[in-house]
Amino acid sequence: MYTAYITVTLRPAILDPQGKATHHALQNLGFDRINSVRIGKYMELQISADTEEDAESAARAACKKLLANPIMEDYTVQIEPAR
Repeated sequence: MYTAYITVTLRPAILDPQGKATHHALQNLGFDRINSVRIGKYMELQISADTEEDAESAARAACKKLLANPIMEDYTVQIEPAR
């Protein structure tokens, strides 16, 4: 059993209105040293697999087919043995 830690973010060229609104709100609260905000998604998947490579392959396939929009988003996958 493995755990896949997945982070999905908008590609740098894609406008992030939620991040922009959050940045504006932080500035209004006095957080002047924060220069920009980008908002993303974080997921953890428990994967039954014989090897770490099989678990990573399953996680990447899930990202490509459902969890990330390949046109607008990038993703990273980190695999660790389940605790």
